[in-house]
Amino acid sequence: MQQDTLAIHSEYQKESQTTMNIPILMSTAYNFGTTDFAASSFNLEQGTDNVYTRVGNPTNAMLEKRIAALEGGSGALATSSGMSSIFYSILNIAQAGDNIISSNQLYGGTITLFTQTLKKLGIKVKFFDVEKPEEIESLVDEDTKCVFFETISNPSIDLPDFEKIVQVANKFNLLTIVDNTVASPTLCQPLLLGVDIVVHSASKYINGQGSAIGGLIVERENLVEKIKGNFRYNFFNEPEPSYKGLIFSDCPATPILFTFRARMVLLRDTGGCLSPFNSWIFIQGLETLSIRMKKHSDNALKIALWLEEQEIVKKVNYPFLKSSKSYDLAKKYFKDGASGLISFEVENLETAKTILDNVKVFSIVANIGDSKSIINHSASTTHNQLSLEELEKAGISEGLIRLSIGIENCNDLISDLQQAFQLAKK
Repeated sequence: MQQDTLAIHSEYQKESQTTMNIPILMSTAYNFGTTDFAASSFNLEQGTDNVYTRVGNPTNAMLEKRIAALEGGSGALATSSGMSSIFYSILNIAQAGDNIISSNQLYGGTITLFTQTLKKLGIKVKFFDVEKPEEIESLVDEDTKCVFFETISNPSIDLPDFEKIVQVANKFNLLTIVDNTVASPTLCQPLLLGVDIVVHSASKYINGQGSAIGGLIVERENLVEKIKGNFRYNFFNEPEPSYKGLIFSDCPATPILFTFRARMVLLRDTGGCLSPFNSWIFIQGLETLSIRMKKHSDNALKIALWLEEQEIVKKVNYPFLKSSKSYDLAKKYFKDGASGLISFEVENLETAKTILDNVKVFSIVANIGDSKSIINHSASTTHNQLSLEELEKAGISEGLIRLSIGIENCNDLISDLQQAFQLAKK
């Protein structure tokens, strides 16, 4: 089946459930029936379903199976937020004394996690320029655990060369982890481009209406082949004391090895699980994702082309503009558009503030991926915690404005920006 059909029908047995809509199973715990079955469940002999909702819930499982199907992966894990999905993907492979390599063009919250919180945990982060994947090679040492980057960087709107990054990472047998939030699997499937792990903030395009917080981790098919026996990933290859010496890379769950360990160790111990109600909301979002992403992308390209013609605008960042440095990569790796995220630069902070304070259809919101259009000043909000040097490395100037283009009528959005621009010129 194709993606848009999988998003609506995959994994759900409507014949046995009788309901067309996937039910919300709001239960903390489940009846084991017998003491032997209960014991076997806690020994990981029964999988992860129907043990305790912190580690598994039937509604959550449907969301996990569907996102895995859409990404072309083997397994997935739902978490409480996009940030928790990133955090768990790192903690699943790294500990104090280890390091990871990351693109320096990232969402501000991810940069803070990497430079502040991971630092306090003893995990070092080394940064490379996403336009220079060859820099990765000089950063690798025996304690390096992964290479992390974004499908579409937020808010600089840069694209990675997947092929080159994966090639360097594989040379050193390193896992690659990609945040696919902005593109969604509808526009880009990193796992099919050789990436090992994908993370999402489901709160964005998967949700589509800004109504719930959640995250997802998805792993590619046959990931065990890269992890098993790899000296970099001892967590998977050495006996796990909390499961009586179980070796994860040898257990029956190896087809979902990465997410299985994150679930049964990290989620079990730290509890960043997703509410079944939020999972249900995200399942509804997945059903219309392909339609919405096409509209977001179409609107965004029209507005990006219009922005290029405006005297007040110094620069426009959108991958499918022919003037974009990412244009060739967009044609190579993306299908049906490059999402709804645009950024553009005006002369200074005062001009940017005047534009933001005078839009009427757009809303000033620290979010993306909503059906409603959003405008934001990154340097003073989502990336406010960064130093001037870090802002520069992330491609963020004081005059940078980020737009998350919704699914309204495009002409209305252009008219709204136009009247705000006129006020900013006065």
